[in-house]
Amino acid sequence: YALRRRPGRPDGTNSDWTTSFWPGQLWLAAQVTGDAAYRAEALAHVASYTERLDREVDLETHDLGFLFSLSCVNAARLAGSAEGRLAALRAADHLMVRFLPVAGIIQAWGRLDDPELRGRTIVDSLMNTPLLYWATETTGDPRYAEAATVHAGHVRDQIVREDGTTFHTFYWDAETGVPLRGATAQGSGDDTCWARGQAWAIYGFALVHRHTDDATMLDASRRCADRFLEMLPEDMVPAWDLALGTDPTLLRDTSAAAITASGLLELADALERTGDRLDAAARYRAAAVAMLESLAAHYALVPGSQPAPLLREAVYDLPRGVGVDEGNLWGDYYYLEALARLHAPDLVSAW
Repeated sequence: YALRRRPGRPDGTNSDWTTSFWPGQLWLAAQVTGDAAYRAEALAHVASYTERLDREVDLETHDLGFLFSLSCVNAARLAGSAEGRLAALRAADHLMVRFLPVAGIIQAWGRLDDPELRGRTIVDSLMNTPLLYWATETTGDPRYAEAATVHAGHVRDQIVREDGTTFHTFYWDAETGVPLRGATAQGSGDDTCWARGQAWAIYGFALVHRHTDDATMLDASRRCADRFLEMLPEDMVPAWDLALGTDPTLLRDTSAAAITASGLLELADALERTGDRLDAAARYRAAAVAMLESLAAHYALVPGSQPAPLLREAVYDLPRGVGVDEGNLWGDYYYLEALARLHAPDLVSAW
């Protein structure tokens, strides 16, 4: 459950983009409970991320932000881990290699010379930028934060449509910087609105605002949040693609709801910090609470004797038939994160 199985690799291998959501949950549990056992178990994962860097396992991805923020930045911030700090800085350097300066974007996947992937980014990338902001905060080198902010600006300008929905992915000409076209990889169509992508946009733009105080990022988060809330069914848990409608028989994505709940809390916090639109802040906070209440009442699993996810009915990648109608690590992480934020407003964020 914690570490996905990959063909040709031993079970438990630290590979792919999902593994950090387990140590991320451990760090949340350690903060909420104060139990040293959670802290020790979370710290024990740092070595596998150092090894992953040493062995160069699945490093050709923007998801280094997910991977090393939840595992190693947390370890550095919450436990003063020198190994965690070094591993996270090494990961930030790898992520910087993916920044294409002419296009001003961080390439999402694959080799930088791959003609099919070159100049392509995805909305999820916003959640990977905090690693770069942390690297600037830690080292004093402005290059990391500058790249993150330039990238986020291009995502804001191209991936968010006029109606507040989002493309999943977008292509730029890496040699000229010209924006080319929007598309999807996991949504139902290029012009639809993949629910988890919309959730990443809500949370990701709010996080960029946290690090930059750029009001346009807060506005982008609000536009995406308002559109998301308008497209929800009665129980506030979206279909896996928002454009499919609100028919209760559609496959849901509880992970998109969990991400959105935590993102709405981040958005509400930002509005409260600025003192701007406190009415909107209250509305976003109330929506997050209602979403969490619905997840708890209708989608949470009661743990049994076997390891089980916290939430059921998530969709990873329906077009490829991967992880359809099952629990997943990131859904559980963001569900726990949102609940922890409500329980402990002074929670130290990995982001």
